[in-house]
Amino acid sequence: MERMLTGVLVAESPREGGVLSGVPLQVRRIERGPAPEPESGQSLRWTILEFAAPEDDAGRLAEALAACLEPAGGWYADFNTAAEAFVVFPGRVFRYPRGDGARRAEVAAYARSVGVPEPQLDRVD
Repeated sequence: MERMLTGVLVAESPREGGVLSGVPLQVRRIERGPAPEPESGQSLRWTILEFAAPEDDAGRLAEALAACLEPAGGWYADFNTAAEAFVVFPGRVFRYPRGDGARRAEVAAYARSVGVPEPQLDRVD
């Protein structure tokens, strides 16, 4: 049985003209609702896509997300394999062992520096 990674993407987070392709994603859940304290430039309502993909595609998925996310507004995406956490910002990928508190703190500090509101940091692990 193939090992799968799981993650979350806000459908409104890709930049205009951004394309996420080349990695097969399985959409597991779609939910629409109000954004948790949206940053300037973020939509007031979000569509949350919970997805899965083969773990072997983790690196390609991270790079594809980094290339398509909107650079303004504090957008990011995250996903996890069994062993690693991936947090992806426009042009930047953080990859670290799950449960590594020091690396998580580094990612959270970076997230704040690019405008991610505090209530949206809950997924940065």
